[in-house]
Amino acid sequence: MRILLVEDDHVLGAAIRDHLTSGGHGVDWVQRLDDAQSALDTASYELMLLDLNLPDGRGLDLLRRLRRGGDQLPVIITTAQDQIAVRIEGLNSGADDYLVKPFDLSEMMARIAAVSRRYGGQTATQLVLGDVEIDQARRVVLVRGESVALSAREWAVLERLVSRPGAIVSKGEIEESLYAFGAEIESNAVEVYVSRLRKKLGRDLVQTIRGLGYQVSV
Repeated sequence: MRILLVEDDHVLGAAIRDHLTSGGHGVDWVQRLDDAQSALDTASYELMLLDLNLPDGRGLDLLRRLRRGGDQLPVIITTAQDQIAVRIEGLNSGADDYLVKPFDLSEMMARIAAVSRRYGGQTATQLVLGDVEIDQARRVVLVRGESVALSAREWAVLERLVSRPGAIVSKGEIEESLYAFGAEIESNAVEVYVSRLRKKLGRDLVQTIRGLGYQVSV
């Protein structure tokens, strides 16, 4: 998943970025609202983590502009303000969820996954695709009842594919969900991860649609 992190605290921002990256996500981290707007104008994101108090203004102002313009990008607010009134204001402005600092990074990951599933039209955390069982909440994959270990990047590719079962996902979409600005992308990286998934989960799980991308059959 490609995530925009808007956070001006250097220590917390680095911790969030590193935790998300270790989970296989592509993360662009900015510390100002104007840089956040530039990033949104330049790249396509699947979720934004948005701090409320930033050096050049309030995160809610950015959120309101997005919603007024019809942008439905999932947004999770992060803030040290835990007053009920502030939470209500954030949710009424169009936020999808709220994290009060300091928060547990594992809880953050769970909330990101939950918001992502809602936007993808999925309510269940478990999928069964033939011999493969996928528990997205626990990040567990079973093949014929046996647990299979996936790397963070392998899991990220699988998660991207199963977020829309039956739909064709282009190579570019997968690359965007894995890499942040400035990251060096090997030309065959997606093919390598798909090949590894086929070896671990079965050759028929991921289909190549020539010239278009990849598809997980339902």
